[in-house]
Parts: sequence; structure tokens; C-alpha cells
Amino acid sequence: MMSFITGLMRLHRGPWEMLATIIIALGVVMLMQPFVMWAYTYSFITTLVGTVMFIVVSHFPEGD
Repeated sequence: MMSFITGLMRLHRGPWEMLATIIIALGVVMLMQPFVMWAYTYSFITTLVGTVMFIVVSHFPEGD
């Protein structure tokens, strides 16, 4: 866990890509659930933010 936080602080690609992937997955889950309307409402923007974040962090340097 400490190496994950250190990677985030040093702007390494691996931890940021993992975080972006989790945000994308969260957006897809929010889109597919039929119970909570606010989650469905914000699902597209969540998926979009995760996708843009993934594109940006793919240009970060690799970790040590």
C-alpha cells in the first residue's frame, strides 16, 4: 500500500493507471445498476473522467 501511495506522489504510471481503471469500472457499474438514479445520472461523466485520466497518465514515466 505504501508503494502505491509513493507511486501516486511521484507521478509514476502504474498506480495512476490503476486508479483511472478503477474510476472507469466504477462508471460502468453506475451505468448498469437499476436502483439509484443519481448513480445512473453521473455514470457517463465518471466513465469519461476515468478515460481521459487514463489517456493523460499513459504519458507519465514508468516507476523505478
